[in-house]
Amino acid sequence: MLSRTADNLYWIARYMERAETMARLLEVGARMSLLPSAHGYRNEWDSLLQASGTAGGFAQKYRHAQQRDIESYLFFDLDNPSSVASCIGRARENARIVRTALTAQVWDAINTAYQELRALEKTPRERLELSRLIDWTMNKAAIIRGSIDTTQLRNDGWDFLNLGYYLERSDNTARLMDVKYYVLLPRVEFVGSGMDNYQWATLLRATSAHRAFHWAYGGEVTARKIADFLILNPQCPRSLTSCMDGICGHLKRLEKAYGRPSRPREVAEKLAAELEALSVEDIIEEGLHEFLSRFILEAANLSGVIFESYLSGDVR
Repeated sequence: MLSRTADNLYWIARYMERAETMARLLEVGARMSLLPSAHGYRNEWDSLLQASGTAGGFAQKYRHAQQRDIESYLFFDLDNPSSVASCIGRARENARIVRTALTAQVWDAINTAYQELRALEKTPRERLELSRLIDWTMNKAAIIRGSIDTTQLRNDGWDFLNLGYYLERSDNTARLMDVKYYVLLPRVEFVGSGMDNYQWATLLRATSAHRAFHWAYGGEVTARKIADFLILNPQCPRSLTSCMDGICGHLKRLEKAYGRPSRPREVAEKLAAELEALSVEDIIEEGLHEFLSRFILEAANLSGVIFESYLSGDVR
């Protein structure tokens, strides 16, 4: 496969996964804003900007972090390259370029999401509830992912689509956890409080993992259990371990298809082995924020290695 085609397929998946994550971050903010505020609590909405990596761009456009402005910036603002609208627009443009590498169902799903988004942009903002925008985004992301899984040929193009999904998902899971643990909780004495537990439960709902968590662990929701579930549990589809296993699997398929060993597989398998050797106690001892920050850097390095090996012939 031409590196340009592989690159476009890879970024279709990354942009759609990122759009879904922006919607999940907005859901976190909406749920957290329902909590009564207290002196010393950080601004939850400002924290979400920090977690999404968009705080700098927002500050250039707005003076203060107000909920309505942040909602618009994370969902509709095309000046924000990580907004839902920007991500879906870029995914659609990448899909248009490689339409012949996509099934009709995949193209229709992406194009329909784009056209519906244009209609939403023309709707007066006061008529659009945030919950409607969040549900719409997650629904369209699921339809696109489902059409890829059920109609795409299992060739190298399918591998590049899935590499994009797994890499973006691992980064986003780490960021969602980090915004809860490091950014949202105001002071160390709130650890284990009702507010702390509510935020952890909200994180599970934001990752659509609340029921699955209770199936796997039952009983009380604790930070230790959730860290184990979202980082180390291979049964959780959004866990870092599951994402790394998926990345390794698709890199092995590419290695076999191209008939040569690859550095990305070596890097990915090393990172996967490090995760497998960890316990939740090891992570807590290191510090959850420190561990997540390190993982995000290592995942970014893996993404760069994949780009150098397979995708460097094109500019996204």
